[in-house]
Amino acid sequence: MSFSSSEAPSAHALALYGWDADWEAEFSPYAAQGLVPGRVVRVDRGMCDVVTPDDVVRADTEFVVPRDPMKVVCTGDWVAVDPEGSDPRYVRTLLPRRSAFVRSTSSKRSEGQVLATNVDHVVICVSLAVELDLGRIERFLALAMSCSNGEALLHTSARSWESGPQPVVVLTKADLVPDATTLSYLVQDVEATAPGVPVLTVSAADGDGVDVLAAVVAGGTAVLLGQSGAGKSTLANALLGVDVMDVQATRDADGKGRHTTTTRNLLALPGGGVLIDTPGLRGVGLWDAGTGVGQVFAEIEELAADCRFLDCAHTAEPGCAVLEAVDSGALAVRRLDSYRKLLRENQYIIAKSDARMRSEIRKDWKKKAAVGKAAMEAKRGRQR
Repeated sequence: MSFSSSEAPSAHALALYGWDADWEAEFSPYAAQGLVPGRVVRVDRGMCDVVTPDDVVRADTEFVVPRDPMKVVCTGDWVAVDPEGSDPRYVRTLLPRRSAFVRSTSSKRSEGQVLATNVDHVVICVSLAVELDLGRIERFLALAMSCSNGEALLHTSARSWESGPQPVVVLTKADLVPDATTLSYLVQDVEATAPGVPVLTVSAADGDGVDVLAAVVAGGTAVLLGQSGAGKSTLANALLGVDVMDVQATRDADGKGRHTTTTRNLLALPGGGVLIDTPGLRGVGLWDAGTGVGQVFAEIEELAADCRFLDCAHTAEPGCAVLEAVDSGALAVRRLDSYRKLLRENQYIIAKSDARMRSEIRKDWKKKAAVGKAAMEAKRGRQR
């Protein structure tokens, strides 16, 4: 999507896009240089669309192309651009990010991909037209909880859902669920998977729940995330009150979408705030999401505090409070398996770029292998 001159904002319209006193203070050195503030609404092919106080301009990103993929221009960034009259106009610098939603790429190299920046709400869209994948929801939540300023990811156990971008799980296509009882059970399953996170049901087809979501994301920047076919673009149109984003029907065979959205677009909402629509994500690789995993599985972390051993792996150790909770039925096996899987994946991602971490992981594996071997030998000795 691009903006035409007829849609250009008024002189004070940057406030609609999230401009505030803090951004103004960050920008002051560049204002002294005669540069103009703006927010990136779309990026493609070395160019980007930037909304400024006077217009939406097409700007070249040649001067902000770092080697670090984590610092490339992204939808949602605040930037300083050349003033009117310059031809071509260039993005001269990016203002420091308040947050960045990052996933690991499918590349064999250890690289992160920034999907959206300066977000206040992470709206995880999950289609009710197909079977719920609770593990994928946990994965999205772990990434959402790990949103950072893009320079140094936060690592603090004190961080809570209230201290960063707010995750919201939106169950779309609720009109396809046959009855209210079934819908309530689905909501309960997701709430158990996402403790402390708002879970909303929405039907963009008939408008149910759209007003509730609009109230949640009003006044900030929300990014829509989910698989193709989750209904993100349809939901974006419902929130905007006009069909701006193209949509297509999902495949009947598997309920998957067709990647209608191919770029990330920042759109102003009529009730205040802005929305970043994103292409469907086939893969959701973790990127330094240790803090997020701990928050998503807070009940397991709390149980682990009562384990006999501080380095308990929750596999076969005596006095493991986590395994005792599984045996008693207080903790679902699926939940523990998902926790282990995401922890292993996150360690692997970090280790690919951190030699010290690789060494520590190897030592940990050897130690746990030795403990397991000793336990098996002791068990055999008792059986003789």
